[in-house]
Amino acid sequence: MSEQPSNVNEPIRVLVAKPGLDGHDRGAKVVARALRDAGMEVIYTGIRQTPEMIAEAAVQEDVDVVGLSILSGAHLELFPRVTQLLKERGKDDVLLVAGGIIPDEDIPQLNAMGFSGVFGPGTNTHDLVKFVQDAMGKRKMKAEG
Repeated sequence: MSEQPSNVNEPIRVLVAKPGLDGHDRGAKVVARALRDAGMEVIYTGIRQTPEMIAEAAVQEDVDVVGLSILSGAHLELFPRVTQLLKERGKDDVLLVAGGIIPDEDIPQLNAMGFSGVFGPGTNTHDLVKFVQDAMGKRKMKAEG
């Protein structure tokens, strides 16, 4: 298992990825920029990533957060594979967030897969940044406690 940042001054490391065949990445880039502007280290993998590529990047970059952005509607097919591969690679302790066009009725399934945050179009980037900061702060306190 990887460890969460042990030093308060260490920035949160976030992987932003676009699984599947989505060719539109404007939203993912806006999110990546907002997280970076908030002081986080952001690794953006680009479009058309396989679950294997995403899991490998998460391990190689030793990230704290994995954010998946999808518009194609294939989230219930692709996201479980990503979470399975993260677990197989010992990286199942990351904070998982999802964004894009995700029907409300699918959110409980994503929560059950381990996605603690699901954000749709029009989400204020400040809300997303605060969510990540708060969630990582709670994880750090729990790890230290």
